[in-house]
Amino acid sequence: MREELSLQDLPVTGTIPAGLDGRYLKMGANPARPTTRGHDWFLGDGMVHGLCIENGKALWYRNRWIGSHAASAALGRPAAPGPRRGDDTVNTNVVAIDGRAFAVVEAGSYPVALSEDLDTQRYDPFDGTLTGSFTGHPHHDPETGETHAIAYDGRVWDSVRHVVISPVGKVVRDVAIPVEHGPCIHDCAITRRFVVVLDLPVTFSMRAVLTGYRFPFRWNPAHRARVGLLPRHGTAGDIVWCAVDPCFAFHVANAYDDADGRVVLDVVAYESVFASAGGGLDKPGQLERWIADPATERVDRRVIDPAAQEFPRIDERRFGRLHRYVYTGSVPADGNTQLVGATQLYKYDLATGERRVHEFGPDRVTGEFVFVPARPEAEEDEGWLVGFVVDTASDTTDFVILEARAFEAAPVAAVHLGHRIPPGFHGNWFPTSWAE
Repeated sequence: MREELSLQDLPVTGTIPAGLDGRYLKMGANPARPTTRGHDWFLGDGMVHGLCIENGKALWYRNRWIGSHAASAALGRPAAPGPRRGDDTVNTNVVAIDGRAFAVVEAGSYPVALSEDLDTQRYDPFDGTLTGSFTGHPHHDPETGETHAIAYDGRVWDSVRHVVISPVGKVVRDVAIPVEHGPCIHDCAITRRFVVVLDLPVTFSMRAVLTGYRFPFRWNPAHRARVGLLPRHGTAGDIVWCAVDPCFAFHVANAYDDADGRVVLDVVAYESVFASAGGGLDKPGQLERWIADPATERVDRRVIDPAAQEFPRIDERRFGRLHRYVYTGSVPADGNTQLVGATQLYKYDLATGERRVHEFGPDRVTGEFVFVPARPEAEEDEGWLVGFVVDTASDTTDFVILEARAFEAAPVAAVHLGHRIPPGFHGNWFPTSWAE
């Protein structure tokens, strides 16, 4: 997108469910300047898209560039205030911490606090308590209220960190974990007992840097693949490292402790990524269940579905606990990063093994959908799935609301936007009220 929009009173087809009040915020890379050689789609300037729903109406849509020094210079305006740390590009996710919305990224910049209308931004290391990098995928513990992260830094090759943020938005734990080669750790997971560290063979590549590529990570067959089980309050010396066959996982749906003392993870796994000189996804990932056994120090991998897919999500009230349902988005078999041809969402019932498919139809491009419970005490899968769907034929976008328990049925509502939103990376629902 080349401009920032502020749209009011958006047209709606169908009926927005009562009680679905709040904001949907999604992030992605959206370069403010024309790209040059060596640019990678992971690294573009951040843009946040927001849509506000209240009392069955779509009140507004707004998109705003994150006010990094580079993006702001390209746009001819002052950068967002607040302290900086290294490259201040933030483009990966928008998450709720301490009741506030933060734009986040891995491996470098401090987070950016966003006002409700997205017009006010401030770089904010959690009120000065974050002293290093953060992550694009922090995980909120629904029982303790804490937020957990595994953070790495592209300039620090020999350690990553377990960072814990308290329910009031302050860092209360920052523990270094020794590693080799500077691994790229995009996501992590939590259980009641452990924080799960994915130390897999995508690592810092000086060759890529010297060749002129801005994205400095490549597949490294010399790096051992392992899953670390770090006790929630333990030190690096307490980690149990479990060997896994060489592979990579960007995203974890969830993890939990089973009755036998093992850790179960549902992930989208790739046999390799960034193996070529220029980087890129070698072939799509598939949904797998990993069982990490601290007794044997091994990970057993089982394929749930070999279909090309990404962006696994669950009912996040189940984070760290046994879950039954996983929702994912299809991706093109050729790895096209614009997701052209990815017209389906998948829903997995892990208790029965059933996969259900929602088909949006030709010329439609979907991405990550987020589960929203119908009410605080709703059962798992009782609620809605929401997300953007692009119509490539008309260059328009719909914010689509599906009933999770009627997954294959037509959407219950769609909010219509007369422009095309890039596929982007990640987003979340920020509720303001619940149905009575």
